[in-house]
Amino acid sequence: MSPPHANRLARESSPYLRLHAHNPVDWYPWGAEAIATARREEKPIFLSVGYSTCYWCHVMERESFSDPAVAEQMNRDFVNVKVDREERPDLDEIYMLATQILAGQGGWPNSVFLTPQLRPFFAGTYFPPVDAHGRPGFPSVLRSLAHAWNERRPEVETQAAELSAAIGRHLEEIAPVPGPLPGAELAERALAGLRQRFDPTWGGFGQQPKFPTPSNLWLLAAEAERVPAASMMLTATLDAMARGGICDQLAGGFHRYATDREWRIPHFEKMLYDNGLLLELYAAEHVRTGGAEARRVALTTAGWIAAEMTSPEGAFWSALDAETGGHEGAYYVWSRAELEAALGAEDATFLGPIFGFAGEPFFEDEAYVLHLPRGLEVAARERRTTREALLSEIEPLRAELLAVRSRRPRPATDDKILADWNGIAIAGLAVAGELLAEPALVARAARAADFVLTAMRRADGVQLHAWRGGEGRIAAFLGDYVWMVRGLLRLYRASGEARWLAEAARLAEEQARRLESPHGGFFNAEEAEDLLFRGKELFDGAMPAANAVAALNLLELHAATADGRHLERAERTLRAFAPLVATHPDGARAMSVAFLRCAEGSPSDAGKSFMAERVKASSSGESGAVEVTGLELAPAERGGFREFRLRLRVRAGWHLAMRGDTPRLEGAGAALERVEWPTARPLGGPGESGKLPAFVGDFEVRGRVRPEAPHAALLLRYEACGDGRCLPAAEIEVSLQ
Repeated sequence: MSPPHANRLARESSPYLRLHAHNPVDWYPWGAEAIATARREEKPIFLSVGYSTCYWCHVMERESFSDPAVAEQMNRDFVNVKVDREERPDLDEIYMLATQILAGQGGWPNSVFLTPQLRPFFAGTYFPPVDAHGRPGFPSVLRSLAHAWNERRPEVETQAAELSAAIGRHLEEIAPVPGPLPGAELAERALAGLRQRFDPTWGGFGQQPKFPTPSNLWLLAAEAERVPAASMMLTATLDAMARGGICDQLAGGFHRYATDREWRIPHFEKMLYDNGLLLELYAAEHVRTGGAEARRVALTTAGWIAAEMTSPEGAFWSALDAETGGHEGAYYVWSRAELEAALGAEDATFLGPIFGFAGEPFFEDEAYVLHLPRGLEVAARERRTTREALLSEIEPLRAELLAVRSRRPRPATDDKILADWNGIAIAGLAVAGELLAEPALVARAARAADFVLTAMRRADGVQLHAWRGGEGRIAAFLGDYVWMVRGLLRLYRASGEARWLAEAARLAEEQARRLESPHGGFFNAEEAEDLLFRGKELFDGAMPAANAVAALNLLELHAATADGRHLERAERTLRAFAPLVATHPDGARAMSVAFLRCAEGSPSDAGKSFMAERVKASSSGESGAVEVTGLELAPAERGGFREFRLRLRVRAGWHLAMRGDTPRLEGAGAALERVEWPTARPLGGPGESGKLPAFVGDFEVRGRVRPEAPHAALLLRYEACGDGRCLPAAEIEVSLQ
């Protein structure tokens, strides 16, 4: 048997491009060869942009690109180019904007027709293989556009020029507005928009489909302590997602989005970036509220990343496909017969109400997506048992279902390693490891960071965007820099290792050297001959906008290093985007958080040093009973001592009992003197600590501290009591760096 035909994509490393390597289409990867061919032969370019876990990309590949008759038409009249949008986000941005302008909406696969000068003149998304339901089939589109190019080329080129001008106007830079920077008002306006769209019944925003949209959750988390409604919306949304089918109840981790209002039926692809961002959010939610489910979901998400997304080198792969055998969700869904065969009738009857398969099938009217319709707390109360006891009963059944599922054909894994998505996962693991007192998660984050910083470097030292099969490709984009810097800063905070701060500062400088705009903010990519425009990402999408993350990073770098260049760049970035954020706060929620953080830190006041630190909880109990809300340090006096004010908050329903030598404040690598506690108040009542004095609510400890070690810190030791019980002694470490 002769080997199957292979086109140029067989030489590419992207799993998505290689998926098309045996199409009869004479595909080119994006690059000089394709562009030169189009110009030499005076043919238009058909550009097809997609990604490996895109369901409709696979459908179009099977229906059209594998059809010899369609391929013959494509090869005769066009130069055909395939792009993996995850490898080339700079191209994806430009040509998706073209589709949105022409068609009113976009999506993938993105099908764009270009002149040889790379200007788009026609665009759409998925095209069916035949004309149907008033929509032209792909062969009809090809015939029509080939005819237009050959018979009415001046009109086509005029349309291409007009469309390119429209794209340029959309991407052009706006002059910064002088005057004071906006502050909390932009976050308040963005929050008001979320309140209007909030679903009070099922959490999340809007009706359906529903996406995690981390930028929304970032804003809610930033405002949760100040605005009760933000706290409510954040908790309700995270809880609803954790109970829904969007969360893989067997292996952990989250699918891309839910197709229904109830979060019950997902679109089944799993993306590294979603899971890294949600891991961080759930860990922080546990610390903020003490919720046991948030902790469990964070740990199962981290476990899924370890089990299914970690490369032999310790870095993280990109995604899992949505389909197996051409059917979306086939790996994840269950028929009644499959559940009873795996569990037995008795255990299936027990687990059905808990995992949402007691009623009629609801996925394509024949299968179930496992979910927790009532939640574990409610299920435990209904059975008059504890949550922990119920989990113990569920665990062997969950493990059996997972074992059965693991024997099914698996969805494909996109095993390329992307610097930006790895930065997101590094941050998620570092934060979860710190907040949940799980040092193994921090170690995993460090191993991935080492790989990205060493293996994914160009010969001249420039950071690379993608790596697969021993080969690094494509110089870093803005997203790579900002997410890696953020991940390194979280790793520095979690580990206390100064090298991560140094690497974060180095990457921030490289980002500025390659991508900084003279008007403020940062371009997404370097200038290049094959790039029509250089965009500056402000508006949030599936991930918070890159320039918003850049501003937040720079503020944090300034707080950690006192290097004024970081503060200057942060303020220039905020000033550059202030007019657009003021006009469109709903689309720039992450940037509104950056304005809020800048206003809170008063970064322009050089005489004031303020940095709020996340809690490092080493308690094995409920670490959310106490949080640090601020640490203010005055300039050093003679002898090196600095006055401090440590602000603490005891969560509602808890108090810090004065028992023996707790609570107390110690120096870790630091000398303390003149420590002053506020007056404690007696508490009494059933199950509490009699008439012992205790601290409740917000209070402040003052004193003087002199750092004497590189990672000096304040160490608060306490015992938290509430609800008729006292937790084991715990501690909170607050860095003085």
